[in-house]
Amino acid sequence: MNAAITSVCIVIVNFRSADLVIDCLRSMAEQPSLLDRIRVIVVDNASGDGSVEKLTATVEAASWSRWATVVPLHRNGGFAFGCNAGVREALKQAPQLQYVMFLNPDTVVHAGAVETLVAFLDSHQNAGIAGSRIVNSAGEVERSAHHIPTPVGELAVAARLGFLSRFRGRAQHSSEASPRECDWVSGASLIVRRTVLQAVGELDEGFFLYFEELDFCLRAQKAGWKVYFVPEACITHFEGAVTGITDVARRRPAYWYNSRRRYFIKHFGAMGLVVADILWAIGRTTLVLRRMLRLGSGGREQDPKWLAFDLLWGDFRALLAGEALRIRKVHR
Repeated sequence: MNAAITSVCIVIVNFRSADLVIDCLRSMAEQPSLLDRIRVIVVDNASGDGSVEKLTATVEAASWSRWATVVPLHRNGGFAFGCNAGVREALKQAPQLQYVMFLNPDTVVHAGAVETLVAFLDSHQNAGIAGSRIVNSAGEVERSAHHIPTPVGELAVAARLGFLSRFRGRAQHSSEASPRECDWVSGASLIVRRTVLQAVGELDEGFFLYFEELDFCLRAQKAGWKVYFVPEACITHFEGAVTGITDVARRRPAYWYNSRRRYFIKHFGAMGLVVADILWAIGRTTLVLRRMLRLGSGGREQDPKWLAFDLLWGDFRALLAGEALRIRKVHR
């Protein structure tokens, strides 16, 4: 790409993953043509494990300090909390900032990925957000362009029946070779215009982790911006290396269920969450019955322990406690 990056800041939120962040920074340091055009803000969410000291020492020893800064926070308020702090710091360092890129700590940036994303936004003025192709550690393409989760779509999510997929919204395909508009893109690698942040506001810090990028993409679309998947830009994502979310041998952390609940209540209301859970339970029941009758496994995907209980009972308790009223009141 010949397009120059005029003003872009990359925000990485760290929580007890200093070694992964260093590998991510190194992947950018190995692209000399990129370094004069970017600022990288590493926000540490009060790791308390020596991450700040290790990251700071590495940045100084590797002479990365002219393009990378470590910003320690006093508490761990979650991913959106850290991202927002990083954006505020970025605006202090680069008042003319045009683009912000959110990048997970467990990623490696392929050559030309950042330039490609910026060039795409430069040439598509209606695009407010763009996401890259994501591959895993084995080089396999992961889904990074997504459909909007809806209450009705939860039936298909839980049942895992192909013919029900039409209820989940228009399909998104991360294996495509050309850029395309989509509903939302993975926050593991997402670039956004500063003007979108000004119009939409910061990420919703009510999401501790997960669903915050989905919420942000929907808010941007409601403000008139489009979201695109740009496959020419590629990063490697070691998913679960930080959160352990892919480990099905243990229960999924409570913050995932909290974020899912917040998403449905915020965008579909309390009744939307109830409908989503009822349809999810129906779909889950059909999946279990098909497996018992050996009518198919419903795919190879394994569920974390206590998934149904944690999801349904957690939502029921939260609704009884008035969480829906609190969420809707804040976002009216």
